Amino acid sequence: MKTPDFFTLIPSITMADPLAEVLGAAENGILEYHYEEVVKLAGHSCPTVAGAYLMIQKGLKALYGDETPVRGKIKVMMKGKLGEGVVGVIANVASMITGATEKGGFHGLGGQFDRRDLLSYEITMEGEMALERTDSGERVVLSYDPTIVPADSQLGALLPLILTDKADAPARTLFGTLWQERVARIMIDYRDDVRLVGCIKEKSEEHK
Repeated sequence: MKTPDFFTLIPSITMADPLAEVLGAAENGILEYHYEEVVKLAGHSCPTVAGAYLMIQKGLKALYGDETPVRGKIKVMMKGKLGEGVVGVIANVASMITGATEKGGFHGLGGQFDRRDLLSYEITMEGEMALERTDSGERVVLSYDPTIVPADSQLGALLPLILTDKADAPARTLFGTLWQERVARIMIDYRDDVRLVGCIKEKSEEHK
């Protein structure tokens, strides 16, 4: 599998999964997630997939600091409705990394490690997504604005040609290159820009 070179420059996300430790799936339950893996999950690399990864990465850092985030102990709340826009794409990435699911997730062992009911939609908030620790109730509300990273002007003319199967091979290659160049700018050049990913830390209502 050949992916763009900048994928290797994107910091990974390390999680501690107690279930993985118990079942011997990973030494000490430590799991490491890379951007390439969420690309495989989504089937593509785009500003939305990049934004989901960055929001989760920054949200976990805000919640845990230098501690390793605990997979399966994090609630994911989405402002949007499932099926609308890119809500499902972002939620899928969040579910992969945090372990949070709706009703269809792992039901646990002996009352432990239950991953169900940790993912919810249509939650009132200022941002697009919130992450909440189930142990402390600490929450971060996250927002994402990729419009601060402009796309190459050629993309607008190339896309209709590709969608109508009128683009030749060089045009298709150029489109893909320019598309990923924007993703690279988001993930590398702008990743620490506070205008790109907003992160506000707060307590959940039940823990205030």
